[in-house]
Amino acid sequence: MQTIGERLEEARKRKGISLREAAEATKIRGDYLQKFEGNQFDIDLPEIYARGFLRAYANFLKLPADKILADYRALGLGEPKPRTPSREIYGRMDLSIASAGSSVKDGAPESGPAAEASGADAGESRPRKFAKIGTSLPEGAYFDPRLVMKIAKIAGGVVLAGLVLWGVISLARSGSPKHAAVAPVAEPSFTLVALDAVRVHVEQKNFDGSVGAVVLPETTLVRGETRVVPRRGAVYISADASQNLNIEINGKRYPMPANSDRGELPAP
Repeated sequence: MQTIGERLEEARKRKGISLREAAEATKIRGDYLQKFEGNQFDIDLPEIYARGFLRAYANFLKLPADKILADYRALGLGEPKPRTPSREIYGRMDLSIASAGSSVKDGAPESGPAAEASGADAGESRPRKFAKIGTSLPEGAYFDPRLVMKIAKIAGGVVLAGLVLWGVISLARSGSPKHAAVAPVAEPSFTLVALDAVRVHVEQKNFDGSVGAVVLPETTLVRGETRVVPRRGAVYISADASQNLNIEINGKRYPMPANSDRGELPAP
C-alpha cells in the first residue's frame, strides 16, 4: 500500500509539474510540499496549518482529500496529547478538646487503680475525654471553658477589625469625587477572510504615504481561514492572490482590488 507521500508525489508527476510550480499554484511553500511527499509532516507549524496545507495540496492534485487526512490521522498524527491528570492530596486533621488536669495516653482516658488514685489526689471527679469534629460527644465529655473563651475573643477581634476596615474604606470613598463609569472602547479592527490559499501581510501607512510598521507579518491563510487585524490607522494590505482574499469590516465583506497585489484601507 502506498504511503501518503508516494501518492502525492505520483499524482504531481502525472500532472507533469515540478515542486516549484506546485508551490506557486497552491501558495504553499515548496519545502513544506517536499516534506509532505517525503512523509515528513512536522513542519514546525500549528496542527491546523499542517492539515489545511495537506488538504489544499491533495485537492490541487485531484486526490481524495478526506482519504488523505484519514490516513494522516491513522498514523497517530494530528491527535492532541492527553493531559496528565493532576492529583490533590488532602490531609486529615483531628481536633480534640479535652478538660484540663488529667493525663491521657493515645487519645483514651486512663483507667484502673492508678487513674483513680491520680484523680483522687487532684480532687477531680472527671477524667479527661476527647471528641473528634463531626461526632457527638460521649456522655460525660465537656469543653474547656477557657478554650471556648479564647476562641470567642479571637473571633470577636477579627469581626471588629473587619468593621473598622470597612468604615475607613467607606469614609475614604465618600470623601473622594465620584466619577461616572466609562465603558471600555473596543479597538477598531478588520478581518481577513481567505476564499482560497493566499499569502498576505499588513503594514501601517505613514502620513506621507510611505510604508510604516508591520501590523501583520507575512502569513499564509488557507481556504475558509480568518484573521482579525487591529486597525489603528490607514494600512496597506498586500496579497499574492488578491482574488482569494476578502476584507470584512463591521460585518460587511469587501473584495481586494482586482489584479492588484496591494490594497489600501483608510483609517477608521
